[in-house]
Amino acid sequence: MAGPAPGRRLVALALIVALAVGLPTAGAGQAPRPAERGPPVRLFTEEELARYGGEEEDQPIYMAVKGVVFDVTSGKEFYGRGAPYNALTGKDSTRGVAKMSLDPADLTHDTTGLTAEELESLDDVFTRVYKAKYPIVGYTARRILNEDGSPNLDFKPEDQPHFDIKDEF
Repeated sequence: MAGPAPGRRLVALALIVALAVGLPTAGAGQAPRPAERGPPVRLFTEEELARYGGEEEDQPIYMAVKGVVFDVTSGKEFYGRGAPYNALTGKDSTRGVAKMSLDPADLTHDTTGLTAEELESLDDVFTRVYKAKYPIVGYTARRILNEDGSPNLDFKPEDQPHFDIKDEF
């Protein structure tokens, strides 16, 4: 089986480097420092989250990973309008983060068919980059509500950022 195309490998490598820039350092066995508290969390529909895609200069820039919405405005040089990873913003880009891909087909919440390696990469980037560096501002409606609008019983209130938790998932 052939590996990824050289251009795709370059994009993946650039994404890894960009995400690692400014990461807090943690010693062996230490958890990364938690992101500072931001505004109260809220529930975002896909349409609401799309308003925070970095196109408006006076708006914050949000993106979701694993249904958790992060304020990535402080990384504007990576996520703002015209920036290399702007495609990840304004939506739940879980699959793209797992695959280190900016392919529009991968910019979705759907993790169906991801390999064990991709899922491990997703968990690592989620914890070491997003949770460590960016404030949580909310959750996607899909994370809290089922397709029929009923509450997702797997959502735990202790996931809220004002709780002192060690593992979110």
